[in-house]
Amino acid sequence: MKWFNEPGKWTGNAKKLDVTVDPATDYWRVTHYGFIRDNGPFYFQEQEGDFEASVKITGHYQELFHQAGLMVRIDNKNWIKTGIEYVDGVQNVSAVVTREVSDWSVVPRHDSPESVWLKLLRKGDFVEIKYSFDGVKYDMLRLAYFPPNVKAQIGVVAAAPGKKSFPVVFEDFEVKPVEKK
Repeated sequence: MKWFNEPGKWTGNAKKLDVTVDPATDYWRVTHYGFIRDNGPFYFQEQEGDFEASVKITGHYQELFHQAGLMVRIDNKNWIKTGIEYVDGVQNVSAVVTREVSDWSVVPRHDSPESVWLKLLRKGDFVEIKYSFDGVKYDMLRLAYFPPNVKAQIGVVAAAPGKKSFPVVFEDFEVKPVEKK
C-alpha cells in the first residue's frame, strides 16, 4: 500500500493504521461550494476487476466536516468516498460520488457511535456501499455508477477541511476479489 497526500503523523499498516489528519485537507469538486480539493490523506492499493473492501473506523471527530472512511478512485475526477462525516455536532454516515462534480448524501446518527464498519463492493459498472455499527448487521447506504474495466485505487481516506486536526484509527482493512455471476 502507498500514500497519496501522506499525513505528517501516522503509524501502522493495513491491519491497524493510526492517523492524525492534517487540517485544511478535503476531497470535493465544484458543486455548491465552487472549489476543488484533492489533498486528504489516502492510503491505498491498486486493484483490478471486481472486489469488496472492508474496514473498521474509530475517529475522534471534533470540527465541522471532519471525516474518515473508504475511497475508491480512478483519478481526481472519478472517485467515491464513504464513511463518517461530522456535521453540526452529529456523526453522519456519508457518501460522496464524484464524476467531474461531487454530490453528497448523508444519514444522521444522533447516537454518534464509537466506531463504524464499512463495506464497499465494486462490481461491473457500480459500487455498493454498506455500513454497520456492530460489524455484523450491514445496511445499504448507496448504489452508484462507477466506470467498469478500469484499474482503481482502493483504500482508507480522511479529511479535516477546517483548522483542527483529529485522530482516527483504521482497523482490519481488507480487499477481496469478487467473482462475477
